[in-house]
Formats: sequence, C-alpha cells, structure tokens
Amino acid sequence: MHGYISPNRFFPYLSWADVQKMPDKENVVIIQPVGAIEQHGPHLPLIVDAAIGMAVLGKALSQLSDRIPAYALPPLYYGKSNEHWHFPGTITLSASTLLATLIEVAESIYRAGFRKFVLMNSHGGQPQIMEIAARDLHVKYADFLVFPLFTWRVPHIAGELLSDREKEFGIHAGDAETSVMLSILPEQVKMEAAVTEYPHGLPEDSLLSMEGKLPFAWATRDLTQTGILGDPTVATKEKGDRILASVADGWVRVIADIYAFQQPQAWKQ
Repeated sequence: MHGYISPNRFFPYLSWADVQKMPDKENVVIIQPVGAIEQHGPHLPLIVDAAIGMAVLGKALSQLSDRIPAYALPPLYYGKSNEHWHFPGTITLSASTLLATLIEVAESIYRAGFRKFVLMNSHGGQPQIMEIAARDLHVKYADFLVFPLFTWRVPHIAGELLSDREKEFGIHAGDAETSVMLSILPEQVKMEAAVTEYPHGLPEDSLLSMEGKLPFAWATRDLTQTGILGDPTVATKEKGDRILASVADGWVRVIADIYAFQQPQAWKQ
C-alpha cells in the first residue's frame, strides 16, 4: 500500500492513538502528493505525473533526517486534466471538485492538530488550484501553514541534460518525463512508440506564448497530434536516474526548510 514511501513515513499506517500522542504536531510536515491520470503520448502510461511525484517523495523521505518528522498521505491520483480529455483514457476532475477535495483533506489534517501542510503537485495543469487552496486555508486558519509546491520547481540538474529546444518546449511526455519513467517503471514504457513532436503553430514575433508570462489558453490537441510535446526518443534510464536523484535531493532540502519555517506575523507587532 505504501509503494515508494517508507512504511514509517506513510501517514495511513499510524493509528489514531499514534496521531493523538505525537509530539510537536505544529511542526510535523504532512505532505499530500497530487498527480493526474492523463495521456502522455503513445509511449507512456496514464499514471506518469502521479508515479513521478511518488517516486521523488519516497526517495526524498528515505534520505531525510530522522530528526525531521514528515509523513506522506496517499496520493491523490486524479487531477484537473481537461486540457487532455480529447485523448482517450484521460480522467479529469473539475477545478471546483479538486479544490473542494484538497480543502477538505487539509481541514481534516488541521483538526488532528497538524499545522504544516504541503500540496506536492506533479501536474502542470493545476498549480493555480493548489495556490487558491493554500491561500484560502491560511486565510481561514491563520495558524495553518500551507505550501502549494510543484514537484519540478526544487533545484535539480535536468536542465543540464536536456537540449535547449527541449528546455523551452518539451513540457509533456518528452525527454525528462520519459527518462524518469525509464528509471522507475521501465516495463511500462514503450520506447518503440516514442516520437518527437514539438508544439505546432505557436505565435512568432509576439509577446504571447504557450507557457510564459503572457500565455494563451490551449487544449493539448491544439498543439500536438500525438499528445507529446518534446522529444522522448533521446530519453535514457541513466538520464532518468540522475534527474530523479537531483529532484529528490531538492525535496530533502525543501522539507527541511518547511520544518524550520515560521510564518511572518507583521499583524501581531
């Protein structure tokens, strides 16, 4: 049941008595992984985002100091993936359903006495929902410290291993994701079906962009015929091992920072 997570770091393996008597609950770090079940081209399984998030978190928690109390909740496999729903197999929640789910899970954690809650999101189509949930929770509960984090935004070395074109346009099922999947679930990767496809029809000589500061709304089928945005054909397990290790190292650092974090309280001064 715990998958990549060490049993001693898996929250559901605790009893209610364990939770009740846990010391210093205000600083215990509770992590909710959030993924997606969505198309990732013809060569990768639907579970990519959830699988990568759990592999990163499991590796990070295994390296975390025993002095830092941190627990993983079961992953929320489903996310807001309607940009991919033209590709069969994609399962999506509405933004309102995902937001309500995150808030209700968080409030359950709050009622148990915990005050540090991480939304560890691995799907690029829903960081805004994480941010709204975190802000609303902290506004409602001033002593609840909530962190809406994206798995890939910690320091890591992936950029050193990818081409310039891949770094700019390889946002889905490309080199990085395929390499990590070759590292963690190689039997689920069909490299013979991998093809290169970069976004079609992007505006030229324009301030507007696909993912930049001035983006336009898009569905995946607007940009790609295969569901791939990138070049998975150059992916390797060795590259994936290095990327996974570096992202996990980044998460060790950020979990330690969250454990030490104290909310600014200018309003109390």
